[in-house]
Amino acid sequence: MAPAAAPAAKAGWWKGDASEPVRRNLGLTAVLATLVVIGLVSSPDQFLTSGNILTILTQASAIGVIAIGMTFVIIGGGIDLSVGALTALASVWCTTVATQDFGAGGMFFTAVAVGAVAGTVNGLLIAYGRLVPFIATLAMMVGARGLATKISDKQTQPVNVESINRLAEVKLLGIPDLVWIFAAVTAVGWVLLNRTTFGRRTVAVGGNAEAARLAGINVRRQTVYLYTLSGLCCGIAAVMVVAQANAGSAGQGDLYELDAIAAAIIGGTALTGGRGTVIGSLLGVVVFTTITNLFILNNLPTEVQNIVKGAIIVGAVLVQQFRPRDLLRH
Repeated sequence: MAPAAAPAAKAGWWKGDASEPVRRNLGLTAVLATLVVIGLVSSPDQFLTSGNILTILTQASAIGVIAIGMTFVIIGGGIDLSVGALTALASVWCTTVATQDFGAGGMFFTAVAVGAVAGTVNGLLIAYGRLVPFIATLAMMVGARGLATKISDKQTQPVNVESINRLAEVKLLGIPDLVWIFAAVTAVGWVLLNRTTFGRRTVAVGGNAEAARLAGINVRRQTVYLYTLSGLCCGIAAVMVVAQANAGSAGQGDLYELDAIAAAIIGGTALTGGRGTVIGSLLGVVVFTTITNLFILNNLPTEVQNIVKGAIIVGAVLVQQFRPRDLLRH
């Protein structure tokens, strides 16, 4: 009897909630494969070249790092609309002349510190000030963007630190350093979510905050940690953006919050919290960046690209709202 039970259990697992992340990731992989086919048909001489593939990965790197932090926040039951503005603030702060005098290490520390501190403020306002995440991070978005404009005096701040400027050009094993940074952040994020108490607490808080509190989890402190993590990711992304532009400005990071949220959502992170995967967000970022690349190669207008992205986001949310088993129940 025992040998016969194993296949049944396996089949049951594939149809159950536990296998949903796997099925969604396979679906995203299929979407990515479809985009590759479209690229081969529409731009056969340009799309599937090593240079273009590295371009896609490089363009996905900074927003990908932000999306990892956003994934944790959303799984924890929150939302962060300030990530784009925090990226701009960190980029401007770390490219001031005084900061550049401390070299690449000083710039990196400044960017990460600014992002982490601003993220902590978000967390404190939400956890202890009891502000709705939407309102708290919206206020931070406006305030951080204004502070970035004030610090830079509406000017672009060139970077004179060679090691920062070359960060987007240097390659290890033929792959740009920015992509390696993205890969490292993704790996750390995966371990943090799937192999640590911090990850389990994040899922518990997002799934049912009251139940998590009764189980002994300090929900407020966990919330602060999540927004600090999101801000820290913004600081890392700011250095990556500065390396690509060789400058910092208050306009950097524009609409990054929408791209990061969209990547997390189509990657399977539930807006209601309690469910999501780092790998899904990674695939979501790559899918969106590939779509952008296809539009550029085919000289299609930006407005059409935004319409397509909007349709994908709506479709992803509808899939979350009306999963096949829910339709069968009705």
